This record gives sequence, structure tokens and C-alpha cells, in this order.
Amino acid sequence: MELIKSYFPELSSTQIDQFSRLAELYAFWNEQINVISRKDTDNFYERHVLHSLGIAKVIQFKKETKIMDVGTGGGFPGIPLAILFPDCQFTLVDSIGKKIKVVNEVANALGLKNVQGIHERAEKINESFDFIISRAVTKMPEFITWVKHKISKTSKNNLPNGILYLKGGDLTEEMKTVKQWHKEYLLKDFFEGEFFETKKVIYVKF
Repeated sequence: MELIKSYFPELSSTQIDQFSRLAELYAFWNEQINVISRKDTDNFYERHVLHSLGIAKVIQFKKETKIMDVGTGGGFPGIPLAILFPDCQFTLVDSIGKKIKVVNEVANALGLKNVQGIHERAEKINESFDFIISRAVTKMPEFITWVKHKISKTSKNNLPNGILYLKGGDLTEEMKTVKQWHKEYLLKDFFEGEFFETKKVIYVKF
């Protein structure tokens, strides 16, 4: 938790409390439904929470921004970002029902009124959003086909609407066929530690 506070010193007491409770909540739910790799549980705040918050180093979502987290699993990056941006609306989508159960249980336990977990494939969501976020669920060209019709044409943030995608490694080949304008943000520019050396936020503009 001190790790989160060191990079996000402006947190309110409510946000500090919510972030502090995440580890216990996920430890409990991970015993029932495996949503976090066992090897990552000891580094929960670094590898799940802070990694998710890498998106917040690229953009500060404005009030009433609508965001969909595709393939959210147990709620990453959506839940940490929903804590950080309580005035934005987050729709967390996954095709595996038991993972969405964890999302909704965690959101309810934390009192997050800005989170809706939906058990569905992203392609079936009949709604538009300012941003689509995700954590490496597939290669970017395929991901774009899932979500390209879900992005609103009216932008209100400092970055035009689009995709914010957490991924690692050399993405040169993968991004070659992406026609939309895009940019890589290196998380090692924001966070210290070996884990972040190859991690990135990929922004694709629509």
C-alpha cells in the first residue's frame, strides 16, 4: 500500500482505505475462484494494482468519462482505476462468469458505485465508451476488431478517445498492421523496479 501512496500522494482517506482493503479482498476471493496467479499474490500491489494504475500516468480521466475494461479477469485494470477516478463510470466485461462474480463482490465490498461488472463478450456490449482499457488479452489487431465500434466519436479528455492497453515486450511486429495512430508509453519512465522494465501502455487513437 505504501508503494501506491508513494506514486499517488494525492489520494483521499476514502481511496487509501479502498486500496488498503484490496489485498485482503483478493486473497479471500482467490481462495474460492482463482483470478490471480499464485506467484503474483506476494507482489499484489506492484504487479496488479500499480500496473493497472500505469494508465493513470498517461491520462487523468475527466469527470463522467465512460470506460470499458475488456477481459477484466478479476477486475484489472478496472477496479484500481475506478478507485482512483470515482467520478468516472467503469464497465468491466469478461466472458467468464465466475470472474465477474469476483469483480462485483469486490466493488460492492468497497462501495464502488461507479463499477458495473458484466458477464459477456465485448462484441456483444451495445454501448459506446470514451476509452477501452485492457491488460493484454490478445494481440492488438484482433482486439481492435472487437471494440472499434464501441468508441464514442465525441472526445472530452486531453487524449482523443481510443484504446489504452497494458502490455509488455517488443510489439513492433504486432503493431505493424495497426492503421490507427498509436503511441507506446514506457512504464519504467513512471515506476521503478524490474517488473516495469518491459511494461508499456499502448495508446491507439480513434
